[in-house]
Amino acid sequence: MEALKAWSLSSSQQLKHLIATHSAATFAALPRRRPSNVKPSIRFCSSNSSMDTAAAGPNQSGRNRRPPSSSSVAAPGSTSDRDAVRAIRIKKVEELRSKGLEPYAYKWERTHTAHELQNIYKQLANGDEANGDRDHVSVAGRIMGRRAFGKLAFLTLRDDSGMIQLYCEKEKLSGDQFEQLKTLVDIGDILGACGTMKRTEKGELSVLVTSFMILTKSLLPLPDKYHGLTDVEKRYRQRYVDMIANLEVAETFRKRAKIMSEIRKTVESLGFVEVETPVLQGSAGGAEARPFVTYHNTLGRELFLRIATELHLKRMLVGGFEKVYEIGRIFRNEGISARHNPEFTTIEMYEAYSDYESMMLMAEEIVTRCALAVHGKLTIDYQGTEISLERPWRRETMQNLVKEASGIDFSSFDVLKVAKEVTLRVLEKSLEHQDKLAIESCPSIGHILNEVFEIVVEPKLMQPTFVVDYPIEISPLAKPHRRTAGLTERFELFICGRELANAFSELTDPLDQRTRLEEQIRQHNSKRSKADHEENDEEQKATKTSNDSYEVVFDDDFLTALEYGMPPASGMGLGIDRLVMLLTNSASIRDVIAFPALKTPQ
Repeated sequence: MEALKAWSLSSSQQLKHLIATHSAATFAALPRRRPSNVKPSIRFCSSNSSMDTAAAGPNQSGRNRRPPSSSSVAAPGSTSDRDAVRAIRIKKVEELRSKGLEPYAYKWERTHTAHELQNIYKQLANGDEANGDRDHVSVAGRIMGRRAFGKLAFLTLRDDSGMIQLYCEKEKLSGDQFEQLKTLVDIGDILGACGTMKRTEKGELSVLVTSFMILTKSLLPLPDKYHGLTDVEKRYRQRYVDMIANLEVAETFRKRAKIMSEIRKTVESLGFVEVETPVLQGSAGGAEARPFVTYHNTLGRELFLRIATELHLKRMLVGGFEKVYEIGRIFRNEGISARHNPEFTTIEMYEAYSDYESMMLMAEEIVTRCALAVHGKLTIDYQGTEISLERPWRRETMQNLVKEASGIDFSSFDVLKVAKEVTLRVLEKSLEHQDKLAIESCPSIGHILNEVFEIVVEPKLMQPTFVVDYPIEISPLAKPHRRTAGLTERFELFICGRELANAFSELTDPLDQRTRLEEQIRQHNSKRSKADHEENDEEQKATKTSNDSYEVVFDDDFLTALEYGMPPASGMGLGIDRLVMLLTNSASIRDVIAFPALKTPQ
């Protein structure tokens, strides 16, 4: 767009190099070097920039004067620069109100979005106008660019659907509106504009403005177009600015919304009913993770933010529902990384009278439908790797994958000590010190198998793979394998070396379930006690995680529910944030969470 070219040639440093001409309200032309393939374009700023320059030193007029030295102006994006702009814009707010104009409107009657106008008038020829009764339009959005030539000004307006140019002629505007446009409207302001449609000689569809209104006066300057908002920490902390400055960021969250919608459509088309379960729970069950703890003053008791929705959804099956699901926020007081955020979103679903084979089909259905909704195809790129989501996906047991990658056959071990010795000897050269400590502390052969899998297999599972039949020791909620002792009917789905889903043939035997949960708590308390006794060991302090010290609360009510009888069922939890990462080619989970958890700024 013509107005957008001007914005593209601006930067935050230019804000301090503007020319103050006859008054602070005058537009100033800004010279700068430009690539030879870019046509000459003049960036015109609002009066705040001129006033800022005037405040910084003597008024200097002249189109080609030398810019002030770096010592005489604030650094680009500095606090003093930002504060100066803010002070000038506050004065503009006061000036608007002195004229009887409210800079923070209550509403605006909009007839069309930018995208709708682009579609309706796509056949309008260059240089033509459409000014019939049906061609009077009203638009609203944020001003992203502006330039002017005497009695003519161009503004780029952006709304949720796209961009449209505002073509402003002094003769078309009533009273002193053109002067107000020049002196009081800044990039970043939200404007409403009325007019007819026109396509310029250069082919830019425009609203030929007959009136406008400042709907919201912006007090802070937007990041410049060339450098944008590049500070990663600031991007996450001020996501609202990130979405204004980087269109692809806003597009990621639109795709996320589309994925969420597609997930709901998929499971509900198969008969699943959405339910809601408590976020605050008396015991944090359904997973092994450190919970957030809070206190309910009225009830006089500690409560936990849920670490899973599993146990309450299973209660729904006991109550007579046969297909249930919940899309919900999960909270785990653990580490932060490119794959982990303390607050994340999952879908958990449970289907009576089915087993984990059914959930493999469900996982394929959900992921492929979401991929088609976002990309229209099943071959996608993730961080330079081509991923094929064509069905069916590979299925392989954990034991076979570990044997394939390391040569160790865990089905041959009966003695824990022997399993540890063989594993450490075979993998000695590829294990880091922390990995060795983890293997040495494993309480069972199944735990060793899982550790080796996570170290040598998981990072290499780039194409969709169902890893099936997990050890019983690490799967306390899964049904025992009907053919192989010591294993369970459980799978995890991996894509791009990351776990995307976890599913079981659900354990319905209340006595077996009680025994396993009690053993899980016993192992956790043993590990917790050991960690407490090793507090004075500097090496152990350096290597142990911060997750050893939390208390696991036994959920006796869940076991009571099972004793009333839960039908045979399968269940699955799927990480929505990681699915969005995959389908939007996002490297970090914080790129797909609008407002991720961050450290307190220093």
